[in-house]
Amino acid sequence: MFTGIIHKTTTVLAVTDHTGGRRLVLAALGADHVLGESIAINGCCLTVAEIVGAALGFDVIPETLDKTNLGKLRAGDVVHAERSLRVGDPIDGHFVQGHIDGTGKLICQIADNRETRLRIEVPPQLAKYLVPKGSIAIDGVSLTLAAIEGREFEVALIPTTLTLTTLGKKQPNYQFNLECDAMSKTVISYLERIHPTADHS
Repeated sequence: MFTGIIHKTTTVLAVTDHTGGRRLVLAALGADHVLGESIAINGCCLTVAEIVGAALGFDVIPETLDKTNLGKLRAGDVVHAERSLRVGDPIDGHFVQGHIDGTGKLICQIADNRETRLRIEVPPQLAKYLVPKGSIAIDGVSLTLAAIEGREFEVALIPTTLTLTTLGKKQPNYQFNLECDAMSKTVISYLERIHPTADHS
């Protein structure tokens, strides 16, 4: 479990393909990592499989590579990283599971002297989970939906988010990892089961 509050980014040191998928090696976030620890990388929950000095190794299976932007990572890329929530930690964002629902394409960035906004298009199957003023995790960053129009939505980025994350540096057509709000998914899934012929979009 995570909160979507990104305090640190880290660098991809190496990417190696193998028969079971891909090994990602990232710079460590601290000195107290343990094997089996869960860390969200661009919002995707991964398990620490190897610790070598100041580097962490993660194994990413083909399904994850297909459904997230982790398959596009190369050595030198900078990613968002969040260690799992611990008892007593503040919950400043929203509960994020680290389970990516799909990727969304950056349409454009809108910036003026008041704010910076990102406009993102989601796949058809995710549009029903977009709720006005609801929560969404974008590459692991907890954000609030500021506007929704069909399959497109906007989020507003405050200066702190622009400083601590890479969201403001992405170019159009970049594919963000998206995790829709768990409450929205639960409610809609329940309604679809009890009323399978109704339109819940």
